Amino acid sequence: MQDQSTPQSVVFLGPSYPYRGGIASFTERLAKEFTDRGYQTELYTFSLQYPSFLFPGKTQFSDAPPPLNLTIKQKVNSINPFNWIKVGRELRDKKPNIIIVRYWIPFMGPCLGTILRYVAKNKYTKIICIADNITPHEKRIGDSLFTRYFIKPIHAFIALSNEVITDMNTLCIKQHKVMLPHPVFDHFGTKTSKQEALDKLHIKSDGGLMLFFGFIRQYKGLDLLIKAMSDQRIKDLGIKLLIAGEFYEAKEKYTDLIAAEGLTEQIIIHDQFISENQIPFYFSAADVLVQPYISATQSGVTPLAFHFDLPMIVTNVGGLKEVVVDKETGLVTEPNSPAIANSIVDYFSLGKNAFEENLKEHKKRYSWTSFMDGILALYKQL
Repeated sequence: MQDQSTPQSVVFLGPSYPYRGGIASFTERLAKEFTDRGYQTELYTFSLQYPSFLFPGKTQFSDAPPPLNLTIKQKVNSINPFNWIKVGRELRDKKPNIIIVRYWIPFMGPCLGTILRYVAKNKYTKIICIADNITPHEKRIGDSLFTRYFIKPIHAFIALSNEVITDMNTLCIKQHKVMLPHPVFDHFGTKTSKQEALDKLHIKSDGGLMLFFGFIRQYKGLDLLIKAMSDQRIKDLGIKLLIAGEFYEAKEKYTDLIAAEGLTEQIIIHDQFISENQIPFYFSAADVLVQPYISATQSGVTPLAFHFDLPMIVTNVGGLKEVVVDKETGLVTEPNSPAIANSIVDYFSLGKNAFEENLKEHKKRYSWTSFMDGILALYKQL
């Protein structure tokens, strides 16, 4: 029998290239860590991820070149039960030491849960789930049923924040559970000068520039930030807000609010998915990242800010407050517009330099090596 004390083969199951987004980027970066350390690594991604009528964005696919030195197989059809059985049997017979599966939305519960039930029949492969969310931000009928179906074949869970651990306990998940914080995204290029970044983005800013980055959904509280921008103190400071990301709900909700608050000159909107080669310019142009979330588990945008040494203003919800240390790597505030406005004024009175050295020190805690070591330590307990 093959020795399982030290795993040799790892399969990642979930989004990766040619699909875009933070989960795909995370999976590819973690797979690279395993590959660089000598593990046999494969990524099983989707042949069909979401039917087009269920996807709120413009496209599911990346326009970047494929990642180097990774074996990626487009095998999984999220809505075809016959495919689930086929892929499950294939992975069962392949017998990798570990399958690392991503779980972020209950819609994927039946697909991934069925595949992993077949894998579990080999009584060899250890199945570890990295859970971005166990309880979704935007609830729908059937969420709990789909999630409970997914949970059963999993041997252990990794949560990216303590908020997710709490959600797991609420669902009475009995399997091994550990919290490993989201590592710093370190593969999106390097900082440029602020002026070069502003020129690349065709932005003129004499005062401060704040960044709201990522998909725009209700729970992210962009409306709270827009209302905060109407504070006269912020107007007097000449601070602008750059909203960079694709709208996953009606854009008019926000543009109408901007017009109603008289903020058309203060707020810049780049309504598009931001490609990897453009990310450095957004984070280099900004003086601060603002995450005014109403609810959160954790965010893949926060590790991007750490990579670019960009301080943050975040609300006191979910896992955001676990990563951003108030008055060290940024400011933590309450999820309402007056509190956010006060924090913006406080931040610009302190200045970016008050946080940058702390950011450089804190981000050392969030390495991919440490994250991978945490997975291997968990594996040895199974």
